Amino acid sequence: MRLSELSDHLQIAPRSTTEVVDALEARNLVRRRADPGDRRATLVEVTEHGTDVLAAIRDTRGTEAGRVFGRLSPPDRAELARILALLRDPGDR
Repeated sequence: MRLSELSDHLQIAPRSTTEVVDALEARNLVRRRADPGDRRATLVEVTEHGTDVLAAIRDTRGTEAGRVFGRLSPPDRAELARILALLRDPGDR
């Protein structure tokens, strides 16, 4: 992904995106490379280590979500999902 796309996706200023990528790169989670289609642009890609860390985070998050939301009945989970969707997409009411 280009740095400019990442800025848009994260909804932060390009300068802030550079700082975020610098910090992630220092931890070997992402790497920068030249965009072969536009030599003025820089691409950011997740490293193998970054992929492993992301998978571990997703696993932990899924386990924790199961622990917390597993106490709800199926109808209560469905109702919570409906309410959260309203909060996420207020224009879709």
